[in-house]
Amino acid sequence: MNVIDLFAGCGGLSLGFEMAGFNIPLAIEKDEWASETYKFNHKNTKVVTEDIREIVDPKKLLDKDIQIDGIIGGPPCQGFSLSGDRDPKDPRNSLFMEFVRFVKIFQPKFFVMENVTGILSMETKEGKLVKNVIIDEYKKIGYNLDIKVLNAAEYGVPQSRMRVFFVGMRNDIKFIPEKLAPDPLLFGDNQITIEQAIMDLPRIEASESGDGKEYYTPPQNDYQKWVRGENEKIENHTAMRHTKRLIERFEQIKYGQSVADVDENYQQRKRGDASKISGKVYSQNNMRPYPNKPSPTIPASFQSNFIHPFYNRNYTAREGARLQSFPDSYFFCGKRTTMSWEKNLSQYQQIGNAVPPLLSKAIADNLNNYLKKEQE
Repeated sequence: MNVIDLFAGCGGLSLGFEMAGFNIPLAIEKDEWASETYKFNHKNTKVVTEDIREIVDPKKLLDKDIQIDGIIGGPPCQGFSLSGDRDPKDPRNSLFMEFVRFVKIFQPKFFVMENVTGILSMETKEGKLVKNVIIDEYKKIGYNLDIKVLNAAEYGVPQSRMRVFFVGMRNDIKFIPEKLAPDPLLFGDNQITIEQAIMDLPRIEASESGDGKEYYTPPQNDYQKWVRGENEKIENHTAMRHTKRLIERFEQIKYGQSVADVDENYQQRKRGDASKISGKVYSQNNMRPYPNKPSPTIPASFQSNFIHPFYNRNYTAREGARLQSFPDSYFFCGKRTTMSWEKNLSQYQQIGNAVPPLLSKAIADNLNNYLKKEQE
């Protein structure tokens, strides 16, 4: 079956669908570096690096004989005002409507729209639940919709990550909501821990690079075997440069603690006056997670959210990719990190924004089976 990926990012959602046997003839992503990553890893997909709002006739992007069976993607949930007093919390004023437009044009059998769990409690100015507005918009164009909340850790991803999936079926296809969510699919019936996920990678300290190096150990578990595949050498595995003071601060942080828990002597100093403490403490910064549990959610800012369980440094991009269930053969383009004024998405941001491929694969496998049964 053929699937289009909208707001495709670096390709996590697409990769899961490809692993489940779907074909992705078209992906749309406006960020140049994320688009570059997608192109590098999905050679058979036409990638359009453009603002989706500027695409007037989407059908012109594909050969006439290609039938689209599904549309997937994660439109940003933030509203944006075009004019007047539009409600920024109303999804009808957001990029969500571009997703609806594509579904209306292509009339696929199904769609999968991913978002953060917060969207379920959001309300418009009039007090209407955003999720109900979304359901209504799809009903208007002939689709039934069910909402699934899934935890990536239950599908082989070494990360506790709750996400919402709006799964829609065209009206002419039998709609059985309870069968639209995949059953948990674990490696060896257990959730994968951080230690199991990353500790075979080349062992590096702050400022060191493991790029081009071989694995530290043979694969120690089924997850490591899977994530390596045929890969022999590691890329995207360069540690961030840290000052001596910052490394000393990291040394004080125990499991489950963050920079907010360190002694005053090790707290951040005022810029321009190292004799004074800045007073700025963020409990979400530089937390040392428990190695014997799945990782907490890997966000776009994970370069500073976490420090390695065993080393006094932040994660590398590859370690973040491992915790998101990207295989080691998946290469990330663009700069490793960016300054606040740079508009493109860094490797860290691409990874943190992605849908974990193994979670995506579980959804895709389930949809594949569902649609096959409906055709029997």
